[in-house]
Amino acid sequence: MPEGDVLRLTAERLTAALRGLPLVRAELRWPSAGAANLTGATALETSAYGKHLLTRLDDGRTLHTHLRMEGLWKVHRTGSRDASARNPAIRAVLATDAWTATGWHLGMLDLLRTHDESRILNGLGPDVLGADFPTTGLADGVARLVREPERPLCAALLDQRTVAGIGTIWMAESLFARRLWPWRPAGTLPEGERAVLLRTARRLMERSVTVGRARGLGSVEMHVHGRAGRPCHRCGTPVAVGTANEKPYERPVFWCPTCQAGPA
Repeated sequence: MPEGDVLRLTAERLTAALRGLPLVRAELRWPSAGAANLTGATALETSAYGKHLLTRLDDGRTLHTHLRMEGLWKVHRTGSRDASARNPAIRAVLATDAWTATGWHLGMLDLLRTHDESRILNGLGPDVLGADFPTTGLADGVARLVREPERPLCAALLDQRTVAGIGTIWMAESLFARRLWPWRPAGTLPEGERAVLLRTARRLMERSVTVGRARGLGSVEMHVHGRAGRPCHRCGTPVAVGTANEKPYERPVFWCPTCQAGPA
């Protein structure tokens, strides 16, 4: 599932492609929004909050999309073959005279008034990449991390109600960076260490955004995520994979049994 770093880069790309020019084509291939007419509206910006994208229009409406597991937005020059958007996997098309953005395999799509955006975001924790995270967001996230003290750290970090934007990649990489056993009960981690863990997640994701701007997505080397059976970069122990048993999903948890050893 795309995480907060990918959403930031996607928002930047959509903003650069669409901002400031009227939409000459707008198709929402979604049952609840298919009749909406966006043609003629001008996109002001696309903003990311956690794993959510908010494309704001100058007529007071916002297109909200969520990529879920496989979604992505592509941008092509208007008039090109790829911009024709004939593929049935495309759920949204937004085009100006210059560029066409196509939303593929989108998991969620809503059209709402911009002043109602909070209705979509209510219940989410602070955005780990948000501008206010180092201040108010961090304190909020530290408190939310122990709302269920017996919950494993890996599960608490994946819960978007704790902090928004962290998925299996940055959960695993952040816990590895802090040498924390993924299944350690969140309530046993002192407040100061909780803050350091969340700051670490933000730092790693910010680096991914910076590298992604220069080299493209997937350019940051992972230490444990996706490396099951391969040697740990620190100690050489084969990386293991377990699960965060959060129904209805079981999410993979990559970790080093030596660097992140749990109770004996």
